[in-house]
Amino acid sequence: MSTTDITTPPLPRWWQSRVARRFFGHRLALLGLILISLLTLACVFGPYLLPYDSLYIDLRARFAPPLTGQHYLGTDPLGRDIAARLLMAGRISLLVGFFAMLLATVMGTLIGVIAGYGGRTVNAVLMRLVDGFLSFPTIFLLLALAVALKPSPVMITVIIALTGWMEVARIVEAEVRSLKEREFVLAGRMLGLGQAHMMFREILPNCMGPIIVAATLTVARAILLEAYISFLGFGIQPPLPSWGNMLNGAQQYLGSAPWLAIIPGAAITIAVTSFNFIGDGLRDALDVRNDNF
Repeated sequence: MSTTDITTPPLPRWWQSRVARRFFGHRLALLGLILISLLTLACVFGPYLLPYDSLYIDLRARFAPPLTGQHYLGTDPLGRDIAARLLMAGRISLLVGFFAMLLATVMGTLIGVIAGYGGRTVNAVLMRLVDGFLSFPTIFLLLALAVALKPSPVMITVIIALTGWMEVARIVEAEVRSLKEREFVLAGRMLGLGQAHMMFREILPNCMGPIIVAATLTVARAILLEAYISFLGFGIQPPLPSWGNMLNGAQQYLGSAPWLAIIPGAAITIAVTSFNFIGDGLRDALDVRNDNF
């Protein structure tokens, strides 16, 4: 018997089509996918289509309400175009969310696989490390790191990832523990395959469903956390815009110019809700218990 005989077979086409059909049949997931796609396209290409850039100051148009001339979403206290700043801020917030998710998922997956497949001692040490990180309130830990380190987009991304990998590690560790006694794993051990091969070539591909769902939800969490710490003044610093620091600058004008807070708040709500809808749809689509044989 060759080593390829014990590898898990590729997913059949009928299963893949069933997953796609279930996902696209999930109305909220489809709505979330459409909204986040439109929002991402607007943030990528929108600034090139607007008459003003995010740093242009028009002192004569300070506090202009939405739909005033070519200021489609109005202006801020300095006369800067809100639409331009919103879309540029969206680039930063979405990039921070995506790369924070990527780092957190890689860290959590690596620790989860090693903890789940390793022996009792390895599992105990790594999972107590996870418990130790989880014992700190995430918000306070996030703010402490943001205050101690220079707040740049890269640093904020790393900080959010460092406070968000533990949930992924727990999910992956539980999946690996449930898989490591399966027949294909036992056969691989009998054939003398190395631990790294078994962990990352055989077991990890079978955990991708829960990892994908967790990653999708981590994006939403990262966007929300970036907005939170920027709103408090410890995140992305002006003049570089983010949805969070746009809210920070709008709080003293809630009575006189409420659109300054409503517009970035709506963007955050759309992004976070869309990713949560997509995560729910992926969870239902990838759940094998929904298969009827």
